Amino acid sequence: MSVDAIARRDFEGSILGRLSMLDRFLPVWIGVAMAVGLALGRAFPGLNDQLDRVKIDTTSLPIAIGLLGMMYPVLAKVRYDRLRSVTADRPLVISSLLLNWAIGPALMFALAWIFLADLPEFRTGLILVGLARCIAMVLIWNTLACGDGEAGAVLVVLNSVFQVAGYALLGYFYLELLPGWLGLDRTAVDFVLRDIAKSVLIFLGVPLVLGYLTSVIGRKQKGDEWYEQRFLPRISPFALYSLLFTIVILFAIQGDAITSAPLDVARIAVPLLAYFAIMWTTAFVWGRAQGLTYPKTATLAFTAAGNNFELAIAVAIGTFGVSSGQALAGVVGPLIEVPTLVALVYVSLWAGRRYFGASGLTAPVTVPYMAASPSELAERQ
Repeated sequence: MSVDAIARRDFEGSILGRLSMLDRFLPVWIGVAMAVGLALGRAFPGLNDQLDRVKIDTTSLPIAIGLLGMMYPVLAKVRYDRLRSVTADRPLVISSLLLNWAIGPALMFALAWIFLADLPEFRTGLILVGLARCIAMVLIWNTLACGDGEAGAVLVVLNSVFQVAGYALLGYFYLELLPGWLGLDRTAVDFVLRDIAKSVLIFLGVPLVLGYLTSVIGRKQKGDEWYEQRFLPRISPFALYSLLFTIVILFAIQGDAITSAPLDVARIAVPLLAYFAIMWTTAFVWGRAQGLTYPKTATLAFTAAGNNFELAIAVAIGTFGVSSGQALAGVVGPLIEVPTLVALVYVSLWAGRRYFGASGLTAPVTVPYMAASPSELAERQ
């Protein structure tokens, strides 16, 4: 059997079959978490008041712990000592920054107004999602699609830094300035800008600093082998556990809004689906036009298509309240993102064979939910 035939056979195997039980049924776990949350909301109608008693800034302590738990394991994986080698690839970095910080937010703004013009809270929630670039689950999609693991990790860090520095200013631009220029309804942001900046610093800035210090100090004190083979596998599953915990709490609070207006939830899903498809396709075509290799093209596509729903949820809760429509728009996001990007993994592998040749690709590996470090993923590929 030829090398190409072997590669094709490996790719045509079930991608989901290569995943751990935890990852394979990720959409199911999210659905179960939503159902449990709805049941808790009915059983404990005063849950919102209980959660409000202890807060970090304007966010209840349990939700804050869940949001921070989603961010930290991902940011602790990054090889910060290798940032310079990847950022030297200017076509990849410049393309990623343009897609993530110019095209992505503008596209979500347009889709939010096209599909949710009469639902201002959901519209604002989607715009906040569009400003939150993916830093979490993108690593697993990138790995399954045989993307460049180390490049993906570096783009995660770049997106994190840009979000800390510019998320609040972009929120001001897309919620007040641009709608005003276009004659659309504006979101009053005289207080929102400050609250958005504070939420970003707490829920992204803190785990970014902790992740950096953990990686640098842990590797220096214990060595790369201990850090990647013993420490990271222990903390990595907490990203998913924290996501599911947060979804349970949020759906317990949002239960009435969800069950009383299911069509509104469906309307949130439509622009999200359009966004994922358009962004992924645009980025993949862009990468090929730039002459990038398949692994880097796949990385560019998935980092552009995904969104940091954890941060969007944190900002929506901290700014508009835990029971707001803005928070609900962020909560619906992971349920739509997971199956959509799994499907795009298949599309990516097909496009890789079609436009790059199967011999230049490596079959996906089995990776527990973000349990492998970026350098380990790169070595496996």
